[in-house]
Amino acid sequence: MMAAAVVIGAVAVGRLIGPHASPPPAGVGASGEETMEGTDDRRAGIQEAIFAGGCFWCMEAIFEPLPGVVDVLSGYTGGEVADPTYGEVATGTTGHFEAVLVRYDPDRIKYEQLLDVFWRHVDPTDPGGQFHDRGGQYHTAIFYANEAERALAETSKRTLEAAGIFSEPIVTEILPAREFYPAEESHQDYYRRNAARFDLYRGATGRDAFVRRAWAGHEGVSLFPPERGTGDWTQFVKPPEEALREILTPMQFLVTQESGTEPPFDNEYWNSHGEGIYVDVVSGEPLFSSQDKYDSGSGWPSFTRPIAPGHVVTQGGDGVFGVFAEVRSLAADSHLGHVFRDGPPPDGTRYCINSAALRFVPVEDLEKEGYGEYLKAFE
Repeated sequence: MMAAAVVIGAVAVGRLIGPHASPPPAGVGASGEETMEGTDDRRAGIQEAIFAGGCFWCMEAIFEPLPGVVDVLSGYTGGEVADPTYGEVATGTTGHFEAVLVRYDPDRIKYEQLLDVFWRHVDPTDPGGQFHDRGGQYHTAIFYANEAERALAETSKRTLEAAGIFSEPIVTEILPAREFYPAEESHQDYYRRNAARFDLYRGATGRDAFVRRAWAGHEGVSLFPPERGTGDWTQFVKPPEEALREILTPMQFLVTQESGTEPPFDNEYWNSHGEGIYVDVVSGEPLFSSQDKYDSGSGWPSFTRPIAPGHVVTQGGDGVFGVFAEVRSLAADSHLGHVFRDGPPPDGTRYCINSAALRFVPVEDLEKEGYGEYLKAFE
């Protein structure tokens, strides 16, 4: 049985150009191929993503039950042979991966969440296949359809590497999307149509046991920076440098990552008097309160103390120009500024902080943004 290529948009037979193409009217392709254009789902904004995680039966069973996933199609991609059969791909000579095409509603589940699910259900360090399925056709890969997907995939991979969950190098490839050929009908929804047999197979592969063992104690790790305004900083994992350059402004990056200093009297919070708290611009961790802020005349935001003991870290200090120590945030390790001994009573401490390292959360937004525990101080 030959696999008909999925056609998306007005493109050549079998060529997949990604989930965001505007499709032509529904129907049959010029060469008689089954098409996916013009469906109600596609008109409603349904998007697609392609992942190779070893056996496509297993990956279909992992993705399809997720809320927001509309459908998952098992198939082949990445090779040079057109319309391959399962038997041909199984030889390992076609260059194709066993893969799944995930159709999802972006209003209900984000691409980032699909990436997170993918990483948590594969062995990304295995260069020879996946679990007891061996061969190039079982290699892991993420296929991106555009630069936004590529950037997200790369960020998730680098963050996973930095998290130290795996002791071996991560070998999962991130590749541009190519033709996707649906597998034979007997392989579609295999996990549902042959449930008892599939359960035995899946247990025998060792996938589930590996996942439980590898991620034990790391369940809360986030592969993406928390969205600003969530207050969810307790499980923060610092993204790699390339990702931070995309997230931060040049001044924010200079200050927090390169220990730079912004100009005095020409920064966002030096003369700010609103009530609220100041959080780390990278992680969102609470750092200072407006109740401890005062006008030092320096041209930078100044505070007499951090919002709570341990929320900032002081390092070094050589007494030059009255500097007592460098100040850094605990979770994100962002450079914040310095501590001086020329502050007000009772102890003369002045935390001189760069505005670029901070984000202000006003009192009225504390509860909404996840910092409700600090409201009491303003009552």
